[in-house]
Amino acid sequence: MVGFFIAILSGALMSVQGVFNTQVTKTAGVWVSNGWVQLSAFLVCLIAWFVTGRDSVSALARVEPKYLLLGGVIGAGITWTVIKSMEQLGPAKAALLIVVAQLIIAYVIELFGMFGVDKEPLEWRKVIGMGIALLGVAIFQWK
Repeated sequence: MVGFFIAILSGALMSVQGVFNTQVTKTAGVWVSNGWVQLSAFLVCLIAWFVTGRDSVSALARVEPKYLLLGGVIGAGITWTVIKSMEQLGPAKAALLIVVAQLIIAYVIELFGMFGVDKEPLEWRKVIGMGIALLGVAIFQWK
């Protein structure tokens, strides 16, 4: 149940962050805004690391496969794409499309057991649910 509430909080924070970042971009530009997001996130993580305990930074060298270390690079791409989509579509439409894309890609990752995730069997109710979500996107786009 805790995971449920954390996921809801995550979605809420992503929406608010996207709006904030888009507004900052209007003044500072997309790459300065993106850089600030990544730098401020790094500083928060650094403070949390000092406060909560100090896992070894050298443990990163033992991560396999190495491509898993690209999360920060992907994060910069996420920040840029959220800013641009919210700028062009508005927060609600952008968030809807982002969430539907997240659902579909996450399910494909589970189905094929990609990136070290346990492989899950195909469940038609999930496929139907994603079909309904895509239909909702189509309806939302229709003016």
